[in-house]
Amino acid sequence: MIYEDLKILNRPFEEAFKEKFSQFLEKGWYILGEEVALFEQEFASYHQEQYVVGVANGLDALILSLQCCGFKQGDEVIVPSNTYIATILAIIQCGLVPVLAEPDARTYNIDPVSIRAAITPKTVAIIVVHLYGQCCDMDPIMDITREHGLKLIEDCAQAHGATYKNKLAGTFGDFGAFSFYPTKNLGALGDAGAVICKSAEDYLTLKKLRNYGSEKKYYNSIVGHNSRLDELQAAFLRVKLPHLNEINAHKRKLAAIYTAKLSEAFIKPAVHPDYYHVYHIYNILHPERDRLKKYLAGNGIGSEIHYPVAPADQLALKGHLTRYDYPIAANIHQATLSLPCSFIHTEEDILHVIDVLNAFR
Repeated sequence: MIYEDLKILNRPFEEAFKEKFSQFLEKGWYILGEEVALFEQEFASYHQEQYVVGVANGLDALILSLQCCGFKQGDEVIVPSNTYIATILAIIQCGLVPVLAEPDARTYNIDPVSIRAAITPKTVAIIVVHLYGQCCDMDPIMDITREHGLKLIEDCAQAHGATYKNKLAGTFGDFGAFSFYPTKNLGALGDAGAVICKSAEDYLTLKKLRNYGSEKKYYNSIVGHNSRLDELQAAFLRVKLPHLNEINAHKRKLAAIYTAKLSEAFIKPAVHPDYYHVYHIYNILHPERDRLKKYLAGNGIGSEIHYPVAPADQLALKGHLTRYDYPIAANIHQATLSLPCSFIHTEEDILHVIDVLNAFR
């Protein structure tokens, strides 16, 4: 059983994709056309928000969000110690200092207590990461941002459609940054991203930042990037967006089977009624993770590790962090294993995986 198969995943949408591609060729407008504008409107409507800007990828969504804030070189941004490295790279590439805060050991999301401990006079923002498809504990985090006057950026790359107390990921902070990498619950057929923002001023700045700093062609008012959501990817995303809730519901159904029937020998994702977890990843923890992964492979079952190396141990971050000891993150990265939980999988598939896992000794 394969962990993920994008060809099978996208098969239900193939005819609509082909129709969109034909329309795309016929129009002859390939950059920042109608499809991008309509996707931005539809993605905003899905979130009951007003402002969405399509960008080239999830990393750029974070970078442009940070740049929109106008921080000074050397300002500090708090970020979880177990996130994917892209979140931290965005901070560094903006000339800012990443300050890592430990996650909650049960939810794997940034711990508000750790955030408070990480705040210094140089702190200007918090980036929360709704990891694996579950929102962070947003009430206390919002309290912290108000108390200290901090900007809040949400990394929603894995949390399309996830909610905390019935409020969607990406709608809490000043900015909600999304990736539509092909494996995401709402995945394009290439790189793509978007930013939700709260103000008309930030909306206009983001639109300029993504397009060479230009609002009017050949007139550049700020230093910008080439980070435009591709017209064709926007068209494909418009096909899939109406099915996002269906995709999430299917993954939640599979996850519920794992949670109910998987042995207590495995640490399973925390479940709480305040959170609508969309299970971009169904992860477990086990002290013999590597042997378990080989065992599954020997039984014809694919699995993944998200992620095998903790950020503090990445060579790229040497010299960028003020400390390197993050024991909670280290434990997660050493023990985590992602199980098959895709739109392509059936309940029977998951029951088979469970049978194999429960026989692991």
